[in-house]
Amino acid sequence: MATNRTFTMLKPDAIENGHMGKILDMIIQAGFTIKAMKYTTLSTEQAKKFYEVHAERPFYGELVDYMTSGPIVAAILEKENAVADFRTLIGATDPAEAAEGTIRKYYAESKGRNAVHGSDSDENAEIEGKFHFAASEIF
Repeated sequence: MATNRTFTMLKPDAIENGHMGKILDMIIQAGFTIKAMKYTTLSTEQAKKFYEVHAERPFYGELVDYMTSGPIVAAILEKENAVADFRTLIGATDPAEAAEGTIRKYYAESKGRNAVHGSDSDENAEIEGKFHFAASEIF
């Protein structure tokens, strides 16, 4: 069953390169409402837990290092068909393959430093949102 919420993180490269405001503006202009948001950092333990689905992959250690290298912005977004619409807005993981007008086409540096995370399913959106936010932080 589709829900109207998804989860995103603006990754350390997007913050470091000064793209936070521009990316948030793109999200709002695309019709998403921010239901929860925080500017924070991930500890190594948090990053390992969040990305544990990739633990057996060769890039896992690099991913954990990257996601703990600087601040992130975590957010829960709301819009009809949120997960699919947000995946379209952010574009392909590899910015060279991302469609024109997408967040990754504009702001990602590479497949590994790709500016933004977007949940890939309604189930993961709920899990990822709860990972970062207490119920009292979600509006």
